[in-house]
Parts: sequence; C-alpha cells; structure tokens
Amino acid sequence: MRVQVCIIGGGPSGLLLSQLLHLKGVDTIVLERQSREYVLGRIRAGVLEHGFADLMREAQCGERMEREGEIHHGFFIAHDDRLDRVDLAKHSGGASVVVYGQTEVTRDLYAARDRLGGKVIHNADDVTPHEVNSDAPYVTYRAGDEIVRIDCDYVIGADGFHGVSRKSISRGVLKEYERVYPFGWLGVLSRTKPVSPELIYCKHERGFALCSLRSQALSRYYIQVPLTDRVEDWPDNAFWAELKRRLPDTVADALITGPSIEKSIAPLRSFVAEPMRYGRLFLAGDAAHIVPPTGARGLNSAASDIYYLYHALIDHYERHDDSGLDAYSGKALARVWKAQRFSWWLTMLLHRFPDHSDYENRLQATELEYLFSSDKALGSLAENYVGLPF
Repeated sequence: MRVQVCIIGGGPSGLLLSQLLHLKGVDTIVLERQSREYVLGRIRAGVLEHGFADLMREAQCGERMEREGEIHHGFFIAHDDRLDRVDLAKHSGGASVVVYGQTEVTRDLYAARDRLGGKVIHNADDVTPHEVNSDAPYVTYRAGDEIVRIDCDYVIGADGFHGVSRKSISRGVLKEYERVYPFGWLGVLSRTKPVSPELIYCKHERGFALCSLRSQALSRYYIQVPLTDRVEDWPDNAFWAELKRRLPDTVADALITGPSIEKSIAPLRSFVAEPMRYGRLFLAGDAAHIVPPTGARGLNSAASDIYYLYHALIDHYERHDDSGLDAYSGKALARVWKAQRFSWWLTMLLHRFPDHSDYENRLQATELEYLFSSDKALGSLAENYVGLPF
C-alpha cells in the first residue's frame, strides 16, 4: 500500500490533519493502536482556543461544535473566599473560548472521516516507522498474523507520550525536557447542572480545585490530590465534601452533587521533546509535548502543530515549496514553549506545593494580588488563555 502521508495516532490531532489534507486532495492513512470505542471512551477537557475552533470549521467538522459548544467570555479565580472574574473579552480584544469536550471533537472528526471515506485503521498492532531519515520512509503494522507495509512520503507521529514515533528519533539527536509535579488531579464527571456558567479555578490552602462543565446538564469537577492517592480512596461523598471545603461559601452552597459517571486521577507533567522533525518524521501533539491541564493548552498546542503541518504539506504538494516543512520544528517549538510557560505559571500560581517555604507561599499570594491589581497582567493572562496567534 502507498499513501502520501501516513499518520500514526487516531486521536484528535491525527484525525484533524487527515481530514484537512483529504479536503485538499492529499492521500492519507491513520493507524490507531486502540479500537474506536476505546478512543471515544477517553474523557478529556475541552476548552478550545478560537484558532482551534477555526481549524474545525475549515475541516468541515464544526457544525455540532457551533450548535452545542458553550461560548465563554471569561472565567473566575476563587481565593480567600472570594471570586474574581477574568474578563477575556475585555482583556484580549473581544476574544473568547469554546467549551466543548475533547471526546465530542474526536467524535465529530471520526464522523467526518467516515463521510469522506477516509482510511482509518484501528487495532493496528506493533506500528513501526522505518527509514524515516531517508527519502523512502515506510510504516509497518501487524493485522492478525499479517505484517502490512505502507510506503509514504512523510510520517506524522501523533501517537501520544507513550507512542512509538518519538522513540524512532536517534538518541543522539533527541533532547527531552521534563518536570513532574508532586500531585495529581482527581476528576469527577457527573450528570448535574454546573455550579457556574463559567469555569471557576480555586486556590485554597487545602489544594487546588476546578469547577468545569461539558454542557448545562453535565459537570466536570477536579481537586488536587497527592500522587499516592488512588481512585478507590475517594468515594463520591468524600469527593463532594472535599470539593466544597475548597470553594467559596456562596459556590459551595449552590453546588449540586450526584453520582459520578466517571472518576480518574491524572498526574501533572510538563514535557517537551526537541526537535519535532527527524528526516521525514514529524511529531505532533502529546508525542512531542505535554502541559499540565491548568491552562487548557494541551489540545490547543496540538492544534497549532497541525496548523503548521497542514499548511507546510499543502505548500509542498501544491507549490513544491518545502520551506514550511523545513521550518516546522522551530516554528512549532516556539509556540509550544510559550504554552509551556503559561501552563507552568498558572499551575505554580494556583496549586498548593507541599515543599514550599513560607517565603514561597507569600510570593504566590502576592502574585495573585498583583494579577487582579493590573490590567496589563490580566491582559497577559487573557491573551494566553484565548490562544496566541498561529
């Protein structure tokens, strides 16, 4: 089998790139290790930058997002039993974000690939890129007892942090940067009315909390927990009680609780791999970088990678111009590191760090006080939250 672009990874990044390229006449195939049901069963946050929303529209996948997505013009930061609102529209020149679950984004992309007859192979075992540093790369995978070979012009590694793509880059070339945070987020999804029409980020001496939502009937809540905790340590009643302790009284009193329909603990990590290009292999999304979820940059950073790759590949095939492909790693990493900085800063601002000294705790409090005393500081927060330009 031969295609122009072989994409490893059937999450939103790989599917979005495949859809965009298909619409321009570029032949692609997507290889996904898991089943479609497994991919769609992963619960992920969904605060979409305006740039990501525009990409979904360009990919002809934005109709349901437009209809069901929640347009948010601001969010709250709770601290010292008070609520301060960050007015995104005011401080970013009128921009907003769309709250729309990543699972729903993926569902829409799958539907679009089906509609166009896109080639998406699930349960592809032992996916392996070959000869990526040559002019004739290819990818193999196992289907039952058969080894299938796919020859291609380019390989896109959109297969996540634990995927095979990044491991295909020579150790002498690859450089990795990482910070692992000493806590995780315990998240609960419940079929309850959200406590607030906009997100509430909570800084509290007991630890961080977040009140989020998927729709007006589906809520997502998080609390900071030690890495040693297990989901089994947190029955629903204990979770709701702890969440209420960390919320301002007015919010806690309005909170509607109910049985959890999904519960999980996610560790927090900052990670970047450089370079994002190795020969004819290009990394995108979590295969190259991960951010803490605090600033909602993960999916959006992946979308910027796809934006750069999409335009670079179209320039190559339509205009025989490889300047975009040659510049991809540097351009993508420049934006990735800005997203890393923002996610690190917001994580440091709002979480309780068990090893912090009194001095560091005072600095953290002072940083928060300064934020709400300065329009320029709020402007920086809003600019990064709605998304820097591609």
